[in-house]
Amino acid sequence: MSFLRYAPYVLKQVVRHRVRSLLTVAGIGIAMFLFTAVQAMNRGVTEATTATANDTTLVVYREDRYCPATSQLPQDYQRRIEAVDGVVSVTPMKIVVSNCRTSLDVVTFRGVPKAQFLANREGKIEIIDGSADAWMSRTDAALLGETLASRRGLRPGMTFDAAGITAYVAGILRSDDLQDHNVAYTALEFVQLAGRDQLGIVTQFNVKVADASMLDRVAGEIDEQFSYAQEPTATFTEKSFIGRVADDIIELVGFARWLGLGCLAAVLALVANSIILGVQSRVAEHAVLQTLGYSGRLVAVLIVAEGVLLAVIGGAVGAAAAVGVARFGDFALSVEGTSIPIVASASLLASGLLVCSVIGVLAGLVPAWQASRREIAACFRAA
Repeated sequence: MSFLRYAPYVLKQVVRHRVRSLLTVAGIGIAMFLFTAVQAMNRGVTEATTATANDTTLVVYREDRYCPATSQLPQDYQRRIEAVDGVVSVTPMKIVVSNCRTSLDVVTFRGVPKAQFLANREGKIEIIDGSADAWMSRTDAALLGETLASRRGLRPGMTFDAAGITAYVAGILRSDDLQDHNVAYTALEFVQLAGRDQLGIVTQFNVKVADASMLDRVAGEIDEQFSYAQEPTATFTEKSFIGRVADDIIELVGFARWLGLGCLAAVLALVANSIILGVQSRVAEHAVLQTLGYSGRLVAVLIVAEGVLLAVIGGAVGAAAAVGVARFGDFALSVEGTSIPIVASASLLASGLLVCSVIGVLAGLVPAWQASRREIAACFRAA
């Protein structure tokens, strides 16, 4: 606590050279904005593609197909999949996307059997606006993910058009499942008939198994059943399926990590440069402090504290801006009907501030060590 009495002195040193301090803080803020944005993308990819012990969902897709438009499976596969030991439920799904390529603004329609969807998701989704009854009562009704509705400014009672489909907004849903945030759930037959007659054809089956330990066995049995069919299947765990179709996004985020490291290096250089310039301009002042009884160690601590203060101020501005843009912009990277959200939270902001504090300490160590070792007489001569 005794160190707090020196806080006004440290703050005064930062404020004394306003232009230099503002330029340093601005540079740190920009670098930390980029670093935090990269971390938010990385966290979204990790959450979307990392399997856990609670995952019990398989995705049955057409073998050697990628974009939903090319994956066509007979709906009557459902009965044979349900007969596999360990399968709890099978949901046929027809997917239509406004853009199959990687994009930040994609509308994904998922046609599902309505009653079965509500039964399987009971307690897992919350309709925060509109109602399930309104969704059930109209063939063209859609339940929108909260993020999609916010991004497009849609509310119950409105209609919207995307991917050649015009749908009525019956409700807005909230879910912990990341894949529900940017989709529009409609009746299966409605999506099958959109554009051209494809009744009886689905894009994929979402299969719920009794236990996570059964995933590999059930997936193997399903693919074996249809290995010689006209439309063979490829079955993956849900997280593996997302990682497979989002391979381009994962590579992009992997490259972006290097950008993040570059941003940290830029922050280190900016803080170190500011401290070195400040120390060089205050050589005589440090000699006076030592004459007044300040130890070399205390002078070094004050210099390091100055670096930490600059880094934390700039880092807080940049990281807070990135978290705010990510959270209120409702951004998500979508590819082939799969969504990879950009996840920004308070913990990401806290980790950014911690990183800045460490960088501030590292940047101040060398100039602090040099200042603490100067003799008083040498300081006055240098001045």
